Amino acid sequence: MSAGEPGSVVRRMLLGSQLRRLREARGITREAAGYSIRASESKISRMELGRVSFKTRDVEDLLTLYGISDEAERESLLSLAREANVAGWWHSYTDVLPSWFPTYVGLEGAASLIRVYEVQFVHGLLQTEEYARAVVRRGMKGASPDDVERRVALRLERQKHLLADNGSEFHIVLDEAALRRPYGDRDVMRGQLQHLIDVSERPNVRLQVMPFSFGGHSGESGAFTILSFPDADLSDVVYLEQLTSALYLDKREDVAQYEQALKELQQDSPGPDESRDLLRGLRQLT
Repeated sequence: MSAGEPGSVVRRMLLGSQLRRLREARGITREAAGYSIRASESKISRMELGRVSFKTRDVEDLLTLYGISDEAERESLLSLAREANVAGWWHSYTDVLPSWFPTYVGLEGAASLIRVYEVQFVHGLLQTEEYARAVVRRGMKGASPDDVERRVALRLERQKHLLADNGSEFHIVLDEAALRRPYGDRDVMRGQLQHLIDVSERPNVRLQVMPFSFGGHSGESGAFTILSFPDADLSDVVYLEQLTSALYLDKREDVAQYEQALKELQQDSPGPDESRDLLRGLRQLT
């Protein structure tokens, strides 16, 4: 897989999960594993979650500690470590991204199913270029025009995976607030609403709108994203973005609560056809 693809993030996650299973099978604590590679317990935790890159020497030492002596098995895992360190296509944008976001871009690109609830604005994967530029300008006050354009370019690059013939399944519930809050002028908003109507017709996209008229609902805690991957060894991940950081939740009980919340949002929102009618009505009013 080339550097232009998101496989490095998934490889880190796969390698991390395998290292965790090997450690637990030997009854070795994260603290002991960290000591063996001159690192902290938290470093082992980040490695096992696929949040950091892997040094070949560290993987070799851990495999020795875990009693893996078969050369073929060792080489398979070491090869995975080398491939996991390949920089993703988004690496060149890290100067205009918050530190936690490159990991998300990699996970998003590798996901086979992306489920979202969004309330503040139209999700980045569904934004038009003009709308994205208005959002970035508002969120990056004081940024240079070049930095704004690079951030917009990244957003458009992310969309290519969704719009490809074999793009991920994308299920989204947009709160009506995201559609009524203006970014850009009237033409920008009309163009964005029309784009949502058009993209909602794609076979891999399921778009629903949670209307104001419904009242309170299960999305009261705010926006969230659930990422699912084609490899059975990878658990689903819930992504929660905050002002200065982001959370990645992969514990089964945490994921289950967000899945239930989204399921209720989908059940309580009008279906895709009715949601398109709602979008058309909003476009006429804009």
